Amino acid sequence: MSGACEIRVGTCGYSYPEWVEAGFYPPGTRAADMLPLYARHFSVTELNFTWYQMPKAPALERMLRLAPPGFAFTAKLTRTLTHEVDPGRWRGQVALYREGVSPLLEERRLLAVLLQFPASFVRAPASRLYLAQLIEALEGLPLAVEFRHASWAEERVFRELARRRVSLAVLDAPPLPGLFPTVEEVTHPGLFYVRLHGRNARGWRSGNLQQQFDYDYSEAELRGWAEGAIPRLAARAARGVIVFNNHVRAQAARNALGLQRLLAASGLAPAPAPWSAARSEEHTSELQSHVNLVCRLLLEK
Repeated sequence: MSGACEIRVGTCGYSYPEWVEAGFYPPGTRAADMLPLYARHFSVTELNFTWYQMPKAPALERMLRLAPPGFAFTAKLTRTLTHEVDPGRWRGQVALYREGVSPLLEERRLLAVLLQFPASFVRAPASRLYLAQLIEALEGLPLAVEFRHASWAEERVFRELARRRVSLAVLDAPPLPGLFPTVEEVTHPGLFYVRLHGRNARGWRSGNLQQQFDYDYSEAELRGWAEGAIPRLAARAARGVIVFNNHVRAQAARNALGLQRLLAASGLAPAPAPWSAARSEEHTSELQSHVNLVCRLLLEK
């Protein structure tokens, strides 16, 4: 089935001013121009601003107008439903979130809503009940869940996610005590979801996001994914999303470009970036720019 799996590679977020200085975006690039430029190289992005604030439909409609046809999104669930839950208000938050992401759903551009729970979300009766209720409240949306606490790494959890047709996020992170491990589980045949956070063990629990996600994957580490876990996951799913979260100094973008190259070399060519005639130069010129960027970023490592 691996040949039939549509694999999309991208990054967690795309609007980082520091990516201009790092060379991924041209000098002087404004935030409003970043998505069309990003879409020249990748076919998907994970929206992370939807975790910090409730998404608004008009804002996502404007974003869709900036994205070329064929470009897809995943979106993190708002923190008031994963990290800062008010027992008396969370159902109302679900309704607001549904309304906010509705443009992506209506345009069939939403591949998954990511329920990313903190390490404090330990597997216990109360958390299990809340997760079940939340999944039910989000019914109709494509869902993926990321656990950070190792207590959720149980076969019975995977079976329940499979029964509910919810994708388990496969993580790459430092092998720290208590942290959810890397498990190659496909709980929904429609989608596997991989999130590569980096392996900065010293910075992971520093409380500083710049330190936590400051990591540059080596060629060997990327090859391990391209020739190992990803083909095995792809053999069990119709579609795959792979995103890098090590955003510091555009390391995520550089590593995503590298992984795309390695996947193509191994016969698992990812979905091409959706070239937009309205926003891009001629295809051959764009392809050369893509190759030049890969080479330049690799030389700067």
